[in-house]
Formats: sequence, C-alpha cells, structure tokens
Amino acid sequence: MRSRLLGLAAAAKAAYKAYFSLPYIGDLGQLCAPYRADHKPTKTLDLGCGKTPKNPFEATQLYGIDVEWGIDEACHIVPCDLGIEAIPFDDGSFDFVTAFDLIEHIPRLIYKGHERRYPFVYLMSDVARVLKPGGIFLSDTPALPRAAAHVDPTHVNAITVDTFKSYFCEPGNWASRYGFKGSFELLHQAWCGDNLVTLMRRR
Repeated sequence: MRSRLLGLAAAAKAAYKAYFSLPYIGDLGQLCAPYRADHKPTKTLDLGCGKTPKNPFEATQLYGIDVEWGIDEACHIVPCDLGIEAIPFDDGSFDFVTAFDLIEHIPRLIYKGHERRYPFVYLMSDVARVLKPGGIFLSDTPALPRAAAHVDPTHVNAITVDTFKSYFCEPGNWASRYGFKGSFELLHQAWCGDNLVTLMRRR
C-alpha cells in the first residue's frame, strides 16, 4: 500500500511539474499567427465544430465536421462520428486541422464484439492522413492536472502534456505500436485557461 501511495505521489508531482513547465497564454492567436499563410489560398478543417467552425489560422477555405449538430453542406459542415468513422476527405486535403474541446470526448479503447479498437489513435492517424505534408494540427483540450479534464461526465480521454509529444511525435511516436499511421513534429504547447493547446506539424 505504501509503495502504491508513493507511486501516486510521484505521478502527481510529475504532472504538476509538467504543468508549470509550460507557458500560459491569454490569446490563442499569438500561437497561430506565425503559421498563417498571408498570400496563398489555404484550407482548414475544424473537427467537432458544432454550428460554427473555428478558423484560428485564417484560412481562405473553411470546412467543419460534427457528429450531429449544425450539419450544413452550404457551410461545408459534414457529418462524421470521429474516431469511429474515417474523416470524409481525401488524403492531403488540408493545410490545417483543428480540434477545440473534442479530444477529451474520443475514447481510448472500445470493443466491437471481440475486436479491440483504439478510436483516439485512429483519429490521430486520420488527422495525419488528411493534412498536407507540413500541415498543422491544433488541439485545444482540457488536460491534467486541471480538474476540467474530469469534471464533465462525457470526458473519457485524459490528456497530459506528454500525450501528444510522446505518442504521436518523433522521435518517440509510441502510438505506432497501437496502429498509429503518421508522424508529427511538436511545434508548441501552452496553457490557455483550463485547456492545453498543442501545435504539431505533419512530417
């Protein structure tokens, strides 16, 4: 019992050390500004967009995906159950993909009969697929150790500052053992309110 408590204390200490190691920003725009393309057409896809897709990179063409709300072909919002169904766009379609308050809702593990699936890993593979080489993925999600990561009963995917860096970015790319097909470079991470903002470039 004592060794377990010591292990939990060490994990908590590491989480808080990681939390304080990142900068805090009040404006997401300051992170996105260096990656905006001012003089050429660009396309962005906002995952889990609801009725209003977000466009922090100020792309010239804006698309959105949502499972049930706000589906509107005229506004380029299409239906998709992310993590279960493939993103309904061709390979290399987008310069940017964004996910605001979405990743925490994507399960890490599900079973279909006797088949084991990893929806979060599958989604990350699909994000890499629809991005152009060099394209940017932005995740803005509640993360540990902030309480917001667990307060909402629909939050099923607890993210830490090491999740994207270790599992989906080089040199680790540890999610490849679970079927991740892709490779990212970590560009930047920061806290914005209760959320962890992560910018990654598709390699």
